[in-house]
Amino acid sequence: MGKLHARIDDRLRRFIEEQPVFFTATAPLAGDGHVNLSPKGRAGTLVVIDDQTLAYLDFGGSGAETIAHVRENGRITLMWCAFSGPPNIVRIHGEGEAVFRDDPRWAGLVALFGDADGPAARAVIVVRARRITDVCGYAVPFMEYQGERTLHAEYFGRKTDDEFAAYCEKKDFIATSVDGLPALPLPLPPRTV
Repeated sequence: MGKLHARIDDRLRRFIEEQPVFFTATAPLAGDGHVNLSPKGRAGTLVVIDDQTLAYLDFGGSGAETIAHVRENGRITLMWCAFSGPPNIVRIHGEGEAVFRDDPRWAGLVALFGDADGPAARAVIVVRARRITDVCGYAVPFMEYQGERTLHAEYFGRKTDDEFAAYCEKKDFIATSVDGLPALPLPLPPRTV
């Protein structure tokens, strides 16, 4: 049976922090726009700030749909599934905000991630919970976690900040989404921290 929670309590926080992968879902306001669903990993790149707020590092890669959607309307859902241990699914429906490198809050937010921060971090997505639920997850299969993939961190770790900015400039769907919404502000502000 599903349960609605008023806050991210200690049990939910532990569950969220123990999962090696989570998913984000966003959509534009336009009825014919593209819904986006993204897997997120890399240990330590999500933090529970308080009982209503989470944040995760947004890294360079294939596109910037999540950024575009939260800039347009703020709607975001985060989901975690237990692939081992007792069955559980947690969803947080919230209001998302993209905090970019030139925002005065950047340094304080990025410090929350410690060693998980990396050269390809282009935004911090802050999510304020509006609805917090968990359900049984009985149909989620057992899967064995083998470890972190290091390819993303290694690839971008070889780039200077200027090279990363140039990478962002030439990629499709970074400055605008597939639906033409403003996404990552370019030119990408340099990292100061």
